[in-house]
Amino acid sequence: MDEQTQIRLEKLESLQAAGKDPFRHVKYNVTHHSTQIKENFDNLTDSTISIAGRMMSRRIMGKASFCHVLDSAGQIQAYVRRDIIGEDEYAAFKNYDIGDIIGITGKVFKTKSEEISVQAEEITLLAKSLQVPPEKFHGLKDQELRYRRRYVDLIVNPEIKDVFVKRTAIIKEIRNFLDDRNYLEVDTPILQTIAGGAAARPFATFHNTLHIDMYLRIALELPLKRLIVGGLERVYELGRAFRNEGMDTRHNPEFTMLELYEAYTDYIGMMELAEGMFRQVAQNVLGTTKITYGEYEIDLGKPFERITMIDAVKKYSDVNFAEITTLEQAQEQAKIHNIHLEKWHEKGHILELFFEKYVEENLIQPTFITDYPIEISYLTKKKPDNPEYTERFELFIAKQEFANAYSELNDPVDQRRRFEHQEKMKNAGDSEANAIDEDFLLALEYGMPPTGGMGVGIERLIMLLTNAPSIRDVLLFPTMKTVEH
Repeated sequence: MDEQTQIRLEKLESLQAAGKDPFRHVKYNVTHHSTQIKENFDNLTDSTISIAGRMMSRRIMGKASFCHVLDSAGQIQAYVRRDIIGEDEYAAFKNYDIGDIIGITGKVFKTKSEEISVQAEEITLLAKSLQVPPEKFHGLKDQELRYRRRYVDLIVNPEIKDVFVKRTAIIKEIRNFLDDRNYLEVDTPILQTIAGGAAARPFATFHNTLHIDMYLRIALELPLKRLIVGGLERVYELGRAFRNEGMDTRHNPEFTMLELYEAYTDYIGMMELAEGMFRQVAQNVLGTTKITYGEYEIDLGKPFERITMIDAVKKYSDVNFAEITTLEQAQEQAKIHNIHLEKWHEKGHILELFFEKYVEENLIQPTFITDYPIEISYLTKKKPDNPEYTERFELFIAKQEFANAYSELNDPVDQRRRFEHQEKMKNAGDSEANAIDEDFLLALEYGMPPTGGMGVGIERLIMLLTNAPSIRDVLLFPTMKTVEH
């Protein structure tokens, strides 16, 4: 325990010994927050109000003092005079520490310098801070420490709260958008016996009572499509997904997904939905469809570009996969272009590798990349005129993928063949390939209507709309390596 913490602990023990334990308080009647007082000053002048929050600064000047109180809305100044609150209470106030939680009841007024303030008539110590909060301009600058101790980050750098206020507004606006289109919000299991719906490595656990292996879901897809089979024509879920994979500025093992499914539409309908949703969310949350993300100016108000994966790869690498008909030809092109291959890679995987190397870095303005190869789209309908490719798109903005959508495969015979192929890929070394989900196949055998579906990474959308460089900037508690205290 450091010296300052010890001093604060001794102050707490003295208060408790005197019967003034600050932690005895279970309620405090807060009538106003800082911004309410400032915005409604004319109506509150000389009114008695009560505020509460963390004391962030204090200036003691003999018989009178000033302090600043930080609440959930911002900061406001309090003016404390000994002849108003009493000698004993003033002495107690002078013994408070920066970081303590206090309640102040008093009148609203303006100081000589025109600062809106509260003149204290009564001060209550509501909680004692045993740790010294970092000073704003010199403390808690280490980015990793800010993520790890978000509770301190919010105190010292309250401007980051704006990101999380916008996060809530974005999610609320997504719900409004879908609810207005008669989508039904549902919940599906996080613990699953088969991790399916995406190409990803799951977190595994074990259910002691049932004596079975279980997995944290990697996607929300398959349970939601079961609901389409059951007759719920438009459904969506906003929920956590988990992938036991690498971490970087765009990936956290635990993240939020939006998945939605609509009967009697296709991936073209999903494009229209995605474009409308991104545009409306930006307009209603930010007040504009023109946004800045890093060095880029993004215009969500213009029609999003649409280009097939083959055409995009041809445009940026001069390799035309429309003319590549065999795996050997694709492997030869990969060798020429220094693209590393695994033994289990097929022609469609190689096309995707070309796309990742040559195309993604050029996709700045909103762009739908369409018609993905069947090898990487095992839940997607084939294109009727070209069955090596599927009715699928991904939406890219500022070099990042934001949405993934299909015309959903509803043929149970074809779906079984795709699952079986996935199983072979898994046995060949593809750690992200999925197992066969017999119950999902059974659901399809009862009949699923033509359906369009889409998944959106919520954190990435929030990053885009708040100009955040890392996914950890939009997660209150990102996954971090544990450290000894």
